[in-house]
Amino acid sequence: MTPILVASVLPADFAELGRDVAEIERAGVDRIQWDVMDGRFVPNLTFGPDVIASCRGRVSMGFEAHLMVEDPDPMLPRWVEAGCDIVIVHAEACRHLHRTLSSIRDLGARAGVALNPATPLAAVADVLDITDLLLIMTVNPGFGGQRYLASMESKIAAARAEIDRRGMDIELEVDGGIGPLTIPGAAAAGADVFCAGSALFGGTNMTERADALRTAATVATAAAATHEINGRLVTR
Repeated sequence: MTPILVASVLPADFAELGRDVAEIERAGVDRIQWDVMDGRFVPNLTFGPDVIASCRGRVSMGFEAHLMVEDPDPMLPRWVEAGCDIVIVHAEACRHLHRTLSSIRDLGARAGVALNPATPLAAVADVLDITDLLLIMTVNPGFGGQRYLASMESKIAAARAEIDRRGMDIELEVDGGIGPLTIPGAAAAGADVFCAGSALFGGTNMTERADALRTAATVATAAAATHEINGRLVTR
C-alpha cells in the first residue's frame, strides 16, 4: 500500500496561503491538514472555516480539518461546508464521542478521531466501527516543530493490530515531528498516513522532500512486513 502523505499548513506563510496550498499540490502531496486550534484545548490559535473555504478553490486535493478545540459539535457543519472531506476530533474534547463521529458522517464527511500521547487506545475501542481515520499524536498538540515521541510507536503498533484483527477499513495516521529520520519508525509500527509540516516546508524543493518522505515510509513498511524464520523470508 502506498503511504499517504498529508501536509500540515502550520508552517506556511499565512499571508500567502493560496500560493502555499498550490505548491503543496504541485509537490505531489496527497491532501492538506488544517490544524484548527482554539486557544483553549491547546495553547494556540489558528484557522477558522472561512480561511479554509478561501483556499478550497485553489486546489483539487483533499482537505482534512484537525479540530484541536473544546466542544467541536456546534461548528461541525462549517468545516464540511468549507470543503473538508475528513473532520478529525479529539477523543479528549468530546463529551459524547459516538454522537460526534456519527454527526460528521451524517454531514457527508469521513469521521476521524485523534488521541493525545497520554490517552490510551482503549478510549476509542468502542467507536472504531464508526471511525474512518484514527490519528495517533506523536507530539502534544498545539505547536509545529516539536520533537517526535518515539514512545508512541507502541500505541501505533497496538492500533494497527486492533484494526487488522477486526478487519476494519480505517486509515491510521500519525502527526507530530514527522520527518526523514522519524517516518520509518512510525511506518514500521503500522501507520499508513503521515502528516508532516516543517519537514515539507523547510527547504526550497517541496517535491523532493515529499518524495523522500514517501520513499522512507515505503521502505520501512516493506521491511517491517517481511522477516526471517529459519533463514526464510516470511511476509506477515
